[in-house]
Amino acid sequence: MEGAVPMSDVAAFQPEALQLPELSPLALKANPFLAEQLFSQWLSLPDTSRLVKSLLSAAKTGEPLNAIGNSSSTNSGSGSPIPSMFPSGCAPPLSPRSVSGSPRTVKQRAGPSSLGSPLKIISEPVREVIPQFYFKNGRLPPDETRERCLFDVDQHFYDHMDGLQQNEFKLVAKDICKLPSFFSTILFNRIDVNSVGIITRDQFMDYWVKGNFLTMDLATQIYTILKQPDHGYLSQDDFRPILREILATHPGLEFLQSTSEFQERYAETVIYRIFHYVNRSGTGHLTLKELKRSNLVAAMHQVDEEEDINKVLRYFSYEHFYVIYCKFWELDTDHDLLIDKENLIRYGNHALTYRIVDRVFSQVARKFRSKVEGKMGYEDFVYFILSEEDKSSEPGIEFWFNCIDLDGNGVLTSNEMQFFYEEQLHRMECMAQEPVLFEDILCQIIDMIGPETEGFVTLRDMKRTKLAGHVFNILFNLNKFIAFESRDPFLIRQERENPTLTEWDRFAHREYIRLSMEDDVEDVSNGSGDVWDESLEAPF
Repeated sequence: MEGAVPMSDVAAFQPEALQLPELSPLALKANPFLAEQLFSQWLSLPDTSRLVKSLLSAAKTGEPLNAIGNSSSTNSGSGSPIPSMFPSGCAPPLSPRSVSGSPRTVKQRAGPSSLGSPLKIISEPVREVIPQFYFKNGRLPPDETRERCLFDVDQHFYDHMDGLQQNEFKLVAKDICKLPSFFSTILFNRIDVNSVGIITRDQFMDYWVKGNFLTMDLATQIYTILKQPDHGYLSQDDFRPILREILATHPGLEFLQSTSEFQERYAETVIYRIFHYVNRSGTGHLTLKELKRSNLVAAMHQVDEEEDINKVLRYFSYEHFYVIYCKFWELDTDHDLLIDKENLIRYGNHALTYRIVDRVFSQVARKFRSKVEGKMGYEDFVYFILSEEDKSSEPGIEFWFNCIDLDGNGVLTSNEMQFFYEEQLHRMECMAQEPVLFEDILCQIIDMIGPETEGFVTLRDMKRTKLAGHVFNILFNLNKFIAFESRDPFLIRQERENPTLTEWDRFAHREYIRLSMEDDVEDVSNGSGDVWDESLEAPF
């Protein structure tokens, strides 16, 4: 018969393909000849012959093979595309099949297929319900949190049905939003977009609850409130509203109320310090990730809790600002708020070498924000002094590493370190100090750092060691180098007693005491004279 299948192919046929639910597959496997006889009988049917011929014709012409579409079986009306080998009306019902061919809803039986045949039984699995994991506007708050917030809001707005004014809104910001009190003004302005001067209960609920602030962590809340709506970062100007509020309300800064100039200088210094330590990318755009990694949010809460602003050592201390600004004032002899190389070389009683000052002014470590070429502005000086007096901090290590890395290849070689140490050696000879040869110094540096790769030092090596600041001092700060070599036991004991204080904290404390004593002496000397000499007046 034309189109008949050779017996060799029949012998290779497997019993499961016959789809005979009334016969056990084990019985068919135990009697392979029975399966061959049944298959031979099925092939001898006229409908089977027509089906095979149509499939062969379709294969020759390149048409897609579709047993259902090409079959002209007389039994097609019964819903079975394969010719039946059972008498009419005696065929058992076939297993139900899914009409959908989507892989999302149809899953074949587990395990490798013996034939890869489309005649295999396909089962419909139980549809698995995947919970929602993406929320366009943020995950909804738990019912308990939402209800608690609603109760607190009703309590605060109960006697103010018409809304709250700005001076009444501070309790809402602090008690309900859990924000520092100096965020109340900027939060009020964010909600009162039309500048009406009053916020109703519904306006607050729309902004705070529908804006999904209830599900945000505190850093995300602060970031969202401070940044401009169309920005994905925080700029320096975004911090000015809360600094104005701190200056206007904090009891520790009340004495600055009459000096608007120094209020502005204080606010600028705080912002520069924040970006120096927090904005690690150095782009001037502070991201949410950087904010979360920092201790800025904790410092903000400390400002709200402490009446003495000087106890907030991170960013906000007035004493720290006083030291920074006085140091700048001492170097800026013409008081144009700009300093040059000759001014900076006098820093720390001429502690720095000319070569390192040249590298600072080459701006390889950080581009100056000053608009005057060859001049360093106040913001640039803030970055410099924080890096100089806190060399072991991550920003300080990066700043000075880039200065010493002459070829900018990311590693420090012995030649680069020797280039800077040569001037130190010359200065020691001029000061009648016993010179230390570079070979000996290099061995000491290697022991202090313990680089991963012999022959050069990487930025990663410098960040791993706790002695990075001392290494930099050896290379370009003679005063601190000598002080380290002849360490004062009293200072060592102080460091052990206050391990949480940074190098900058200790420096600022010492300098503030010194500057305060100098101011007291000047006040006494100026008060004893008949004529007031304004040139002797301190910058505050």
